[in-house]
Amino acid sequence: MGLLRMIDETETALTGPDLLSNPLLNKGTAFTDAERDVFGLHGFLPPHIGSLDDQISRRMEVLRGLQSDFDRYVFLRGLQDANETLFYALVTRHLEETLPLVYTPTVGEGCQRFSHVWSKPRGVFLSFPHRHRIGEILAHPRFDKIETIVVSDGERILGLGDQGAGGMGIPIGKLSLYTACAGLHPATTLPILLDTGTDNPERLDDPIYIGWRHERVRGADYDDFVEAFVSAVDARWPHVLLQWEDFARSNAARLLARYRDRLCTFNDDIQGTAAVAAGALLAAVQVTGVPLAEQRVVIVGAGSAGCGIGALILREMIDAGVSEAQARRQFFAVDRDGLLVQGMPDLLAFQQPFVQAASAVAGWRCEHPGRIALFDVVANAKPTVLIGVSGQPGMFDERTVRTMAANVARPVIFPLSNPVSRSEATPQDLEDWSEGRAVIGTGSPFAPIKRDGKPFTVDQTNNAYVFPGVGLGALAVGARRISDNMFKAAASALADVSPARLDPHGKLLPPVTDLRSVAVAVANAVARAARNDGLCDALDDETIALRIAAKMWEPKYCPYRLRRAQ
Repeated sequence: MGLLRMIDETETALTGPDLLSNPLLNKGTAFTDAERDVFGLHGFLPPHIGSLDDQISRRMEVLRGLQSDFDRYVFLRGLQDANETLFYALVTRHLEETLPLVYTPTVGEGCQRFSHVWSKPRGVFLSFPHRHRIGEILAHPRFDKIETIVVSDGERILGLGDQGAGGMGIPIGKLSLYTACAGLHPATTLPILLDTGTDNPERLDDPIYIGWRHERVRGADYDDFVEAFVSAVDARWPHVLLQWEDFARSNAARLLARYRDRLCTFNDDIQGTAAVAAGALLAAVQVTGVPLAEQRVVIVGAGSAGCGIGALILREMIDAGVSEAQARRQFFAVDRDGLLVQGMPDLLAFQQPFVQAASAVAGWRCEHPGRIALFDVVANAKPTVLIGVSGQPGMFDERTVRTMAANVARPVIFPLSNPVSRSEATPQDLEDWSEGRAVIGTGSPFAPIKRDGKPFTVDQTNNAYVFPGVGLGALAVGARRISDNMFKAAASALADVSPARLDPHGKLLPPVTDLRSVAVAVANAVARAARNDGLCDALDDETIALRIAAKMWEPKYCPYRLRRAQ
């Protein structure tokens, strides 16, 4: 990279166009006159010498003048590829405005149209035909400083399904949030796409699709490919943080189970989603006044993400004094075939804790014999909490919501599927159908609703509230593994910074503008949990806090010095 250090001064041997084309080093018009002399930049830049503030103002003017969010997404990706310091300074200063552009919901369209806008390499594509060259590819000196990897195989992108190589948009976006929200230096992050083909006919029929044009590899060949990848990562970076992202239900949980005791690794769809949902629910308890131990929870979408949410809330209930057997009876998991009930075929291992006994539902009155649909569950179980991770728009319909609200004073309803087009309900409909009594959290950003005649912004229970802090805390203390207790600590830390903790009329989550301070709070809690679990050195709280602060990079320009040939 030509980069030795980026603290108070940067030393590099790059000059002229080579320096300007390096996104980690480029300062554009902010290079001083003296730096232009030393690095041979005169003529390659206009004579104007600007500041970072000037550049942000200029780029924001362009951004706001674009016609669509997708155009803004493409513009920001281009800025990231040209000047990372400027990109991150802009994003961190305008986080509320740019978060939906850098990540959900706009990143979904970015993945769908990835081949049409791809122009400059970022990250690593590891394709199945090159499976014997993984170690060679990752050995490049460019990757010597890597500490954090986000990897996807592109098979389950948000609620949009298989996007093949276009799924690379997800690791790029997630790592952008790691830097913007938690301060991880961009030179230490690496997005990776495991290209094992695609079963999406639109991608395969697209003449400019950039991925491996082949149906998806399955079975032993797929597992061997993932094993080769993990082995190469472990050999290259034995202390790396590896985050799995948007793998299909058939692979997500089992890959996490296979590798979680071998690497410092986690799956954000399973564990990060669970932590933010649990943290928001703990905050909602402050609003509803109903103790966690008394909550009856319906989860719609009993995949790895939904059951991950259930597993964490289940642990919280048990810690609140409920027996495990009783706590399980308070969960109702609904999948494509209806409520999960004992005796149903093809139940997966991670679904088993949330399967209802046949005797428990034998007396229920259902609309269609032989199948217990969501409405039947709501009408009979009278849940206090309804969580959606189904990817099915409109799943929380008017009749279901009104029935829930008729039995609960303050129903908690979280339609978490994203992007917006896949949400189980819109916040305004939930507000109207519950007569203003619902406590609402969404997975994607929506326009403010009308509450008591005034605009009210609904909380976005975005994973960005959790995963950046988890990674920051783990890296700061050198955690060897990521434990369930670390995610439990993350959920509790998020609930502790909830405005509703002090004001029952407050929001469940802090504003998006506070995501950087939220990451610090989560990181401290996660790091202390790692210490208590014996997964890092026995550091005191003050040392942990200092390490976290030292780990956070601020996007600002620093002076450059030319490294002379030895």
